[in-house]
Amino acid sequence: MTEVWGSSPRRGQPARHAPGTPCWTSLLVHDLEATKDFYGGLFGWSYYSPGPRQLGPYVRATVDGRDVAGIGELPPDRRPATAWTTYLASDDADCAAEWIRCSGGTVGVGPLAAEDIGRLVLASDPAGAPFGVWQGQDLTGPQPSGVPGTPVWHELVTHDAAAVVKFYKALFRYETKPAGSADCDRLTLLLDGRPVASVRGAGAALRRPHWTTWFEVADPDGAARRAEELGGRVLDPPHDDPAGRMASVEDPEGAALTLLRTAR
Repeated sequence: MTEVWGSSPRRGQPARHAPGTPCWTSLLVHDLEATKDFYGGLFGWSYYSPGPRQLGPYVRATVDGRDVAGIGELPPDRRPATAWTTYLASDDADCAAEWIRCSGGTVGVGPLAAEDIGRLVLASDPAGAPFGVWQGQDLTGPQPSGVPGTPVWHELVTHDAAAVVKFYKALFRYETKPAGSADCDRLTLLLDGRPVASVRGAGAALRRPHWTTWFEVADPDGAARRAEELGGRVLDPPHDDPAGRMASVEDPEGAALTLLRTAR
């Protein structure tokens, strides 16, 4: 499960991710400096800028000099709920945007050029979960597995997994297989037989469907406590799972993320 990013080319070469592969994760927030402090304290991230100018103030987070995520600041007049956004690779962002519009989804931003390295789309699926589409150069470079602070998995949390997965399967030609127990509404998405992400149905009580990013940590129990100390909140206390030991938390602006020590 740690091979989320697929095989990555050398820095500066065009991306070769199979369409549908999670290839980047990004967060738009209301207070960029406070958010940088939170994730810097939680994961030890360093930052540099500029990022894509079209999206306003934006930084890239790094671990050991490798890009791992992006954080941007929303305009003052925009007050949407914050959430980590998973970007899915595409060979044609313009075609994907048109397909999304025609299939019950919503395109909020794009398609637009991001500097000279690619094209992006920000959209929502028919259930309302935001996600991104990325066409272009690799954004992360080679990602070693098991390094704390790096993304290791992506999961869509929605009302009904079987219903919404039809949208993603048609867009990216995923294969699916059940994940977990028979009474669990959870599916694994595969490309060429390789697991790349999962979809979990949380029922009608779910407030808003969303993609969530799982980040590697050395100590999920300690990381959950640290998230609270930094102003976040624990949503799901540390527990053992077939994937490893994990906990779910919210950052101070309410964006959910999962902390995972991957099972070895």
